[in-house]
Amino acid sequence: MSGEETASDAYDAAASGGDLRQNVGRRFARLPDTAAEREVEGRATREEVLDWWETRFGVEPTVFDEYTFWEKGAGKIWALAGDVVSPIEVEAIGMKVLRTRQEHWKPTTDAVQRFGRDATKNVIELDAEDARAFAAGEDLEPDWDGDWGYLIGAHEIAGGVEPIGVGLFTHGTLRSMVPKGRQRDL
Repeated sequence: MSGEETASDAYDAAASGGDLRQNVGRRFARLPDTAAEREVEGRATREEVLDWWETRFGVEPTVFDEYTFWEKGAGKIWALAGDVVSPIEVEAIGMKVLRTRQEHWKPTTDAVQRFGRDATKNVIELDAEDARAFAAGEDLEPDWDGDWGYLIGAHEIAGGVEPIGVGLFTHGTLRSMVPKGRQRDL
């Protein structure tokens, strides 16, 4: 190792076949702004993430102006309010917001609870009974004539619509995707 190369650099180089531009599961790397800047095959871009939030949920890209996006592992996207050097080795950075390396991108519960207030589509408002069941992890059969796929389950509280979590709507069923550790009997 050279004087400036660390043991961690050597490990990452070995783990990625000597190319630090490869995806390494224990290291965060900032998403490139555009596809033209992509160095790691399959890595989402900032532009694609912003477009997905806008297309799927109607969340304006400006909502994310103060955030940088990072990938750790294969398709686990995190948002950080601010910026740090890239790549960086830490256990966590900001909030996990999206899983991208699968057929359909999936938002996390944390992301929906944080950014779902800005959503203008694919938000299913649940009455009190359904909201309780959804928060407890139960599947519902709501009267929904919108898109299939991932939806934001929400409930009106104190005059505003508050996101509860992610639901997967297919074949007339809304499957609560609220993680078991976060489910609540209300």
